Amino acid sequence: MQEKKKSDLAVLLGYAGNYKALTFLGLTLSGIAMVLGMLPYICVWLVARDLIAVAPDWAKASEVGKYGWWAFGFAIAGIAVYFFALMCTHLAAFRTASNICKQGMAHLMKTPLGFFDSNASGLLRNRLDGAASETETLLAHNLADIVGSVTMFIGMIVIMVVFDWRMGVACLLAAVCSILAMFTMMGGKNAKMMQEYQTAQDYMSKAGTEYVRGIPVVKVFQQTVYSFRAFREAIEDYSQKAESYTMGVCQVPQSINLTATEGAFIFMVPVAVLIAPKALESGNFAGFVTDFAFYAVFSAIVSTALARIMFAANGMMLASTALGRISQVMSAPVLKVTDHPQEPKDNSIEFKDVSFVYDGADIPAIDHVSFRAEPGQTIALVGPSGGGKTTAASLIPRFWDVTGGSVLVGGVDVREMDPHVLMDRIAFVFQNNRLFKTSIFENVRAARPEASREEVQRALSAARCDDILEKLPKGMDTVIGTEGTYLSGGEQQRIALARAILKDAPIVVLDEATAFADPENEFLIQKAFAELTRGRTVIMIAHRLSTVVGADKIIVLDHGRAMEEGTHETLQQANGMYSRMWADYNRAVKWRISAGEAM
Repeated sequence: MQEKKKSDLAVLLGYAGNYKALTFLGLTLSGIAMVLGMLPYICVWLVARDLIAVAPDWAKASEVGKYGWWAFGFAIAGIAVYFFALMCTHLAAFRTASNICKQGMAHLMKTPLGFFDSNASGLLRNRLDGAASETETLLAHNLADIVGSVTMFIGMIVIMVVFDWRMGVACLLAAVCSILAMFTMMGGKNAKMMQEYQTAQDYMSKAGTEYVRGIPVVKVFQQTVYSFRAFREAIEDYSQKAESYTMGVCQVPQSINLTATEGAFIFMVPVAVLIAPKALESGNFAGFVTDFAFYAVFSAIVSTALARIMFAANGMMLASTALGRISQVMSAPVLKVTDHPQEPKDNSIEFKDVSFVYDGADIPAIDHVSFRAEPGQTIALVGPSGGGKTTAASLIPRFWDVTGGSVLVGGVDVREMDPHVLMDRIAFVFQNNRLFKTSIFENVRAARPEASREEVQRALSAARCDDILEKLPKGMDTVIGTEGTYLSGGEQQRIALARAILKDAPIVVLDEATAFADPENEFLIQKAFAELTRGRTVIMIAHRLSTVVGADKIIVLDHGRAMEEGTHETLQQANGMYSRMWADYNRAVKWRISAGEAM
């Protein structure tokens, strides 16, 4: 039997946990507050009735003062109860937003690391933080306003019957016009338009984050925001959808809505003109004037209630699209964990007929690749850009899971290992390592949080970072990115190497780790490599072929296939792809700008 789909509100309240009861308490108090807020209008009617009945001898209306105090008391009580109602809904809303962020982050922690390559950090942050804040508005304010407004309309219907149903209907006509106008703006196909608007906002946030990161390139080449095509297109798309919704959909209905709600009194005038003669004939003109005065005053509450409903309906719609964005995070693929994890026997790495295809791609990034790295060996992956080197390395720590074949560590398929055990056995050094905006000490200790200062210091020394620490005002306690303290690409790489050394993992993956290093830094990084890789199984990716000459085995990858395999000497003698790459590399190294070429 197919499970019934939960409503958006049910899904949202599911995040509230134990605070759900506070939401219901707040909604109940909001309804009570609205009833208390309506009672002063009854008191106004009683005052008008007594004054008109004794006019012009106003002194005989002895109960007027009492009604006035009642009205004051009801008004204060309504405000107080509504305050406590909002306190309850706000507490529940804050906890719900917090739980959404926590559960979203907990889910993202279970996703393969490759998921973050295809989902920008700005987009994920907007989906979680932005969506959580939008649901917070719904729970904290909008739901309470909806309950209060519904209570008010029920009260209006009762009052309409009790006093004069004809004037009551006139008051309700304004409400009917307003509700129809709001449905036109927010219902049917226009709800889809609002969803498209929110999607455009998401992509603009993503493109904005990428643009900020690319500002140095834009400034260096003297370009403008218009040269950053993705950002420009995202802004234009968002602008077009916002204008289309506001001007094309909301302009006329919102004008009708505001006219009806703010001019609710106008609907009563024709009714009053029609029934006034009959009231004179029946001798009940005083009662007619009293009822008219009451409804004239009471009509003012209609616009307030309808405004609340409009904002609440908008909040419901925003929350619905926000939940859609949250569900995109919650539906991210989760790294499958075996129920019976196996322990690796050693630190060997083996690819057995491995294939891998990225989602949405037709051509495999890795196509039936097989090789083996014995414990302590260094395996180099080389080849043209786009050949599959980084993809192959990312399959070892399960950034992605293979499409076909298997990757084994210590004779065990990585899918049959506990992910924590697998990650503990592998240290990574990427070409674009990211350092946190905290001290160098904390950046390095992130690899092993229980490490002592002495262990961190030794790791930094092993990574040849002593010269970096000497020039910093507070040594390894210096916070990166503050007071003008910034590190070059090569220096950041050495800090990342210290992190990997501190982890002391038996398997090391190096992905073009000298890509951003100048000659001096590269020399120091190579020394740090020697410390990091000693006695460990190493998978290294390199474009500078001079760094892989001493590798125990070199795998040449091209278009996802292993074209050649062997040592530097044997591959040179084979006169294949590697031999041609080596020749091209040496020509590039020896190339110089001559005087003639400089002209």
